[in-house]
Amino acid sequence: MIHYDRPRRRFAVALAAMAGFIDAVGFLSADGYFVSFMSGNSTRLGVSLGTDPAQASIPAVLIGGFLTGVTAGAVVARRAGNWRKVAVLALVTLLLLLSATGRLLGLPAIMLGGMVMAMGALNNTFQRDGAVTVGLTYMTGALVKLGQGLANALAGEPNTGWTSWASLWGGLLSGAVLGAFLQDRMPMGCLWLAAAYCGVMTLIAIRLPAES
Repeated sequence: MIHYDRPRRRFAVALAAMAGFIDAVGFLSADGYFVSFMSGNSTRLGVSLGTDPAQASIPAVLIGGFLTGVTAGAVVARRAGNWRKVAVLALVTLLLLLSATGRLLGLPAIMLGGMVMAMGALNNTFQRDGAVTVGLTYMTGALVKLGQGLANALAGEPNTGWTSWASLWGGLLSGAVLGAFLQDRMPMGCLWLAAAYCGVMTLIAIRLPAES
């Protein structure tokens, strides 16, 4: 995060906000399961396997869908080269449109499947040398780096970058608040809004200078 220029850092915050929005919508739509936070789903999978194995299928399917999305996004990013941000976000937009269509048709499996795969694919947006450099749908690493940056700042070290990590976390939190608000008040429209937002982010990505 701190190694990117300001436009890309702002872009990452905007995408983290989208991830928070979608995860909040998914959380409220899936009885407390997550569409982007796979650590939480993994814990729920373990608890189900240890207490009620019949309930383990839900988190297992969500984890599998997320992994499928990550894999698909990685393949698209690899083939797109310097245009990987545009290609990955176009894929995410299509998956969110699929999710919104699933909700419209009353097909919750398609709705959740589209969301969880979209969140998996989204994490391929920021890469360097084939490795993910900014995790957009999970904030544990960002909070760790935020804490480390604060410690370094307290020690008097310059340019610790803690504000960038704080902004990333704040973006996801703000998106989650908005997602919960709209899911509660206009559940049939919030996923269409998310898809439209991602479409705009795709167009913005076209304007970002190419990178290796």
